Amino acid sequence: MSSNRAPSYTRCMSLASLSNGQAVTSITDWGANPTGLELHGYIPSSLPAKPGVILALHPCGGSGLQYSRQTKYTAFADKGGFITLFPSTKNDYNCWDVATNKSLTRDGGGDSTGLSNIIKWAKSKYNADPAKIFVTGSSSGCMMTNIMCATYPDVFAASSCYSGMPAGCLAGASGSSPITVGDRRCEQGKMVKTGAEWAKEVQAIYPGYNGTYPKMLIWHGDADRVISYTNLAETLKQWSAVKGLSFTKNITNTPQAGYTQMIYGDGTELVGYSAAGVGHTVPVHDDIDLKWFNL
Repeated sequence: MSSNRAPSYTRCMSLASLSNGQAVTSITDWGANPTGLELHGYIPSSLPAKPGVILALHPCGGSGLQYSRQTKYTAFADKGGFITLFPSTKNDYNCWDVATNKSLTRDGGGDSTGLSNIIKWAKSKYNADPAKIFVTGSSSGCMMTNIMCATYPDVFAASSCYSGMPAGCLAGASGSSPITVGDRRCEQGKMVKTGAEWAKEVQAIYPGYNGTYPKMLIWHGDADRVISYTNLAETLKQWSAVKGLSFTKNITNTPQAGYTQMIYGDGTELVGYSAAGVGHTVPVHDDIDLKWFNL
C-alpha cells in the first residue's frame, strides 16, 4: 500500500447510524489512566447485587461510542443485569497498543493497565462480580482482547475475539496500526509458530502465573483480506497450548450456514468459528457471546 493512503483496516468499521441497544454515556474519573483512554458505558438503572461486566474493545480507527452502536450488548443489559463498558484509545490511529512492553506487561503503564483500572473501578463502584468479568473486541480490539487475557488472566472469566491475531504477535513492533507497525508479517499471516512457541508469548506477558486462563471464543472469516485468515489457526494453536487442550471435532453450519464451529476439549474452554465467505470483520454474534458469558 502506498504511504499516503491509510490501510483498509483503519476504516473497516464505519459509524453505525442507529444504535442497536441503549444509549451509552460518557464516564470520567474511573481511575489511573496512563495512556489517555476515554470511556462510555451503559449502566442499567436496576442492577443485581453483584452484576457482570462486559468490556468491549473497538477496531482500529474506531471508538467506544461507535462500537456500542455496532453491537447489541446494551440491548440485553437490563434483562441480563450486567454493565457494558466501551473504552476508546486515541493513540496510533485509534488502534490498541498491542506492541509495546508497557502494554505487554501486567501493570506496565500501557493501554492494558488503563483497561484493567476500568475493571477495578467497576468492581469498586458497582460491586461487580469478579467471576462475571468479560472482554471482547473486533480487529485491533480482538488483538487487545487476547492481550488482556494474557496480561490479566485472573481478572476475566471469558472472552470473545473477532478477526484478530495471537497475543504477542506484534510484540516489539514499531506500532500497532497498519500505518506504524513496520513488520506486517502478522497481518499477512506469515507469522507461523507451533502451539508451544505461541504459548511462550502468553507466558512472557505474565511470567510465573500458574492459574487458569479465560474461556475463549475465536472468530475469523476465510475471505478476510485485511488480517489473514491464517491467524485463526495461529490463535487457536496459542490458546489450546496454553490451556492444554486438543482439537476434538468440527461442527458445520453452526451457529449459522457457512460457519464451522471448531471444538477443543469438551467445548467449554476453547471454541473457534470459521466463517466461509466472510471478510473483515466477522459480525459480532452478541447472542452467542452472551451465552458463552452465561449472561
